[in-house]
Amino acid sequence: MIEENITRIEMNGKEYILIGTAHVSKHSAEQVKEVIEAERPDSVCVELDEQRYKTISEGSKWQEMDIIQVIKEKRASLLLMNLAISSFQNRMAKELGIKAGQEMIQGIESAKEVGATLVLADRNIQITFSRIWGNLGLKGKALLLSQIITSIFSRDSISEEELEKLKEQDTINAMLNEFTETFPRLKKPLIDERDQYLAQKIKDAPGERIVAVLGAAHVPGIKEEIKKDHDLKKLIALPPKSNWPKVIGWSIPVLILAIIVYTFLANPSAGLAQTVSWILWNGSLSALGAAIAMGHPLTILTAFIAAPITSLNPLLAAGWFAGLTQAYIRRPNVKDFETLSEDVFSLKGFWRNKVSRVLLIVVLANLGSSLGTFIGGADVIRVFIENL
Repeated sequence: MIEENITRIEMNGKEYILIGTAHVSKHSAEQVKEVIEAERPDSVCVELDEQRYKTISEGSKWQEMDIIQVIKEKRASLLLMNLAISSFQNRMAKELGIKAGQEMIQGIESAKEVGATLVLADRNIQITFSRIWGNLGLKGKALLLSQIITSIFSRDSISEEELEKLKEQDTINAMLNEFTETFPRLKKPLIDERDQYLAQKIKDAPGERIVAVLGAAHVPGIKEEIKKDHDLKKLIALPPKSNWPKVIGWSIPVLILAIIVYTFLANPSAGLAQTVSWILWNGSLSALGAAIAMGHPLTILTAFIAAPITSLNPLLAAGWFAGLTQAYIRRPNVKDFETLSEDVFSLKGFWRNKVSRVLLIVVLANLGSSLGTFIGGADVIRVFIENL
């Protein structure tokens, strides 16, 4: 048996065999099969969570998703990230002529063949995204979404140098690698915390001989983290919400309203100009976002009407109303859900599919409204200063 890419650790009477795989390599899948058959471990740990395991074993059951419920639960942005990863993974697989995640599939099958306990060792992808999202401000969120959308539609071929890098990364890391360079603090929830989580799950796996199928990039971190004890509950806890966003979120609309009311009392014509400016900037930019996403005319109108109002209430968002309007008028059918994972692979398909279009409307209308709040608010203050 070739020991290349294999790390052996003996600790507390247990042997851990870490296989550093390339997520886009046929050779890695063959090596996983060979190692598990030779070692016949008590447990096999794979770098998957429950959600990705079900996707691999059962396929992506997009048709079971309720798009209206997704909007109401404020999960549109997270779902858009999931779709982006699915698209990115499909593109890599087609580019390289292989099935992405084949080594994990092989690990699952080989575990069954030798009677080993299968351990899903990775953290839930939604928790990872939530912890990443919680570390970003408004600017960072806008940059992240734009980078994700760009990665979906990028048609650039993969160079040999980039291919070698991809072989050492999982799909999430590969997509967000450049972004972690721009925002270094995101390395913690994206890589470091997952190394800790994976290490603890591997250490807790039943039996005395454990094989772990991992992306090669995680092996160095896990070699160190497995020597320590980690609190899994702490690693899966959603980040605490700071009170500052709430304070700022309510302070801005209260300040804007106070300025407009004061200006109205002092100079009604100036107050009217402020009100018109606020409505036009908020409404127009939110409507523009909905229009870019090719929303229905009533959806665009909803974004225009809702934005000036929702911008004054942090608990509401124009994109939610626009998205719900679109979902009711152009309700996705079974075919839209069934073809979703393939449609998001192309620019035309992403806009054509009713599900992904609703998600784009939510995100782009919200971004437009946020931009309109800053510009409209600045104009309100300008008029106020001019009329002091």
